[in-house]
Amino acid sequence: MTSIDLNADLGEGFGRWRLTDDEGLLSVVTSANVACGFHAGDPATMRRVCELAVARGVTVGAQVSYRDLAGFGRRAMDVPSAELAYQIGALDVFARAAGTRVAYVKPHGALYHRVVRDEAQAAAVDGVLLAGGALPVLGLPGSRLLELAGRAGLPVVAEAFADRAYTDEGTLVPRGQDGAVVADPDAVLERSVALAVSGAVVARSGARVEVRARSLCVHGDTPGAVELARRVRRRLEASGVRVGAFA
Repeated sequence: MTSIDLNADLGEGFGRWRLTDDEGLLSVVTSANVACGFHAGDPATMRRVCELAVARGVTVGAQVSYRDLAGFGRRAMDVPSAELAYQIGALDVFARAAGTRVAYVKPHGALYHRVVRDEAQAAAVDGVLLAGGALPVLGLPGSRLLELAGRAGLPVVAEAFADRAYTDEGTLVPRGQDGAVVADPDAVLERSVALAVSGAVVARSGARVEVRARSLCVHGDTPGAVELARRVRRRLEASGVRVGAFA
């Protein structure tokens, strides 16, 4: 049976401000990319999300990013390996307190896009090793990040996005461009099944692009995110796809 992981970015709040419906999404997804305090998140939020994830049997991953609270991690910077290691370690404290451990690492925002091609920033994967253990790295298929992670002996997990537009090269259309986010829920459902079953997606140009992934991201910061995530999971399972964590 075809299987796929369903992940979402969670814990994207700070203090009294919350962006994501963590409780709702944790009832749907199988892996939680938890913000580690650099683009969003704080100690109380990190601990709360880890506890909720454990209670619902959801795998916890560290979503590392640039130190950019004001820009939500979407402004390019340079990140030393030690900063990535710090974020992983910070989240792992709360994960262990909740009875689990950080099981994988995923970059966020501008860092996610930059490590697709940037050799120097992709080499910051050394921070994963510095944090201890051969944690799986989640990223875009064909990216320099996954290539260097694999060379370093880390497990790599290719990821796809049902609600993001793709270029003909298999990369994501930048958020600043028109049509970067797929707004039609029915289109998101169709793309989810196509990615899971056929390993392909229709690019913005109309071309068919191969995107073979083990994990599918559903964004938590869009209107109606929880209901859309539920519909995606139901459609996948109705199409014969087993939804389960990769880690």
